[in-house]
Amino acid sequence: MGEGLQAALLGLIQGLTEFLPVSSSGHLVLFQQWLGDSFFATEHALLFDLVLHVGTLLPVLWYYREDLGRIVRAWLGGPSGPGGLMGWLRADPDRWLGFLVVVGSIPTAIIGIGMSDVFESLFHGVRPVGAALLVTGALLLATRWRSGGAVDAASMGIGAALLIGLAQGMAITPGISRSGTTIAIALFLGFDRALAARYSFLLSIPAIVGAVGLLTRDGIALDGAGMSALAIGFVTAMVVGYLALVMLVALVRKGGLHRFTWYVWPVGLAALFLG
Repeated sequence: MGEGLQAALLGLIQGLTEFLPVSSSGHLVLFQQWLGDSFFATEHALLFDLVLHVGTLLPVLWYYREDLGRIVRAWLGGPSGPGGLMGWLRADPDRWLGFLVVVGSIPTAIIGIGMSDVFESLFHGVRPVGAALLVTGALLLATRWRSGGAVDAASMGIGAALLIGLAQGMAITPGISRSGTTIAIALFLGFDRALAARYSFLLSIPAIVGAVGLLTRDGIALDGAGMSALAIGFVTAMVVGYLALVMLVALVRKGGLHRFTWYVWPVGLAALFLG
C-alpha cells in the first residue's frame, strides 16, 4: 500500500473513531491485529501519531469556538464582588463551565499520567478489547431510556465534573469510548442533551493537548519525515473528524447515541470470537 494511501486511511480511522463513540484506541488495537503491525509501522510513527492528534484537535476548537470565546472573556479580570472566589465563578455560566472543565480534567490527568501503561497493558489483546467494546455498547444502549434532564451549565456541580472526568480517564482503556462514556454519564446525571455533548467535547480539549504533550516530551525527529504523507493524514483526520463531530452532536441532541450500539457490539463480538 502506498504511503499516501496509508496516511489517508490512518487519518480516516483517527478522524472517525476519535469522535464517534466507538473507541479510537480499541480500533487501533484491532486494526493492528487484523491488518498487521506493518500497516501501522512507519519510520516516523510517533510524529504521525502527533500530527493525527493535532488534526482531530482543530475540529473541536473550531466547532466550539464561540463557547471557548465566551469562556475566555468571562475569565478576563480577577475575582470581584460579594461571595469570594466561588461567588465570582458562579456569577457567570460560561465562567463556571470553564472552571468545571478544569476540574474535570484533574482526574483525567492523574489517570492518564500515572496509570495509562497499566490500563493499556491489561487491555492490549483483541479479546479484552472486545469485552470492553461490549461494555461501551451497554452504556450507549442505556442512554436510549435516558432522554436528558434539566441540568444546565449554571446548575452543574463540581461532583458531576469530577465523575465525568474520572470516566474520561478510565476511557484510556482500549475499547472504552471516551465520547460515548462521558456523554452517557452526563445524561445519567441529568444533563440536558446539548450540555452533555458540549461538556464532553470541551473536556476533550485538555485531554488531547495533554496527549500531544506526552508524545512530544522526548522530542520529535523531523529528519527524513514524509511531509506529503503527514499532510495527507493531517487533512484527512481534520476533515473527517469535523464531519464525525457534527454528526455525533446532532445525534446526541436527538437522543440517538444508542444507535452506535449496533456497530460496537458486533465488532466486540467479532473480537471475542475471532481474536
